[in-house]
Amino acid sequence: MAAQALPRRRKLCQGWAMRQLLILLLLCLPLPGLAAEPMSGAEFERYTLGKTLYFGLAGDAYGVEEYLPDRRVRWSFLDGRCKDGHWYEEAGQICFVYDDQPTPQCWSFFREGSGLRAVFENDPESTVLYEARQDEAPMMCLGPEIGV
Repeated sequence: MAAQALPRRRKLCQGWAMRQLLILLLLCLPLPGLAAEPMSGAEFERYTLGKTLYFGLAGDAYGVEEYLPDRRVRWSFLDGRCKDGHWYEEAGQICFVYDDQPTPQCWSFFREGSGLRAVFENDPESTVLYEARQDEAPMMCLGPEIGV
């Protein structure tokens, strides 16, 4: 009798181990419902309107953008020179057009932690910016360059 119980126990243990392994493998698979979704235009507008957001790239300061009414923006590479423009939503991306650059620059924005992550969709290298800080004060822009 004891000899018959040993193979039975071995089969039970093997079945239990296989179930545990299957559960572990399923837990390691990505779940589509939990993947980060890009923000819609309405979500982006709710988050940014009236704010000045400072962006970083790979640990360094990159630029600042002020979000104004009617989807207008003002951008600077933190050098005091500002570019006015506007943004719009197209194909699930947030696209910016500036007065001096008519070619749209399209990004996907994601809420992460307490800020934003922005992926530049026009760039095959996929530049990724992150929100370093935000402010409600307008950004500093120098006056127009006058003279020689």
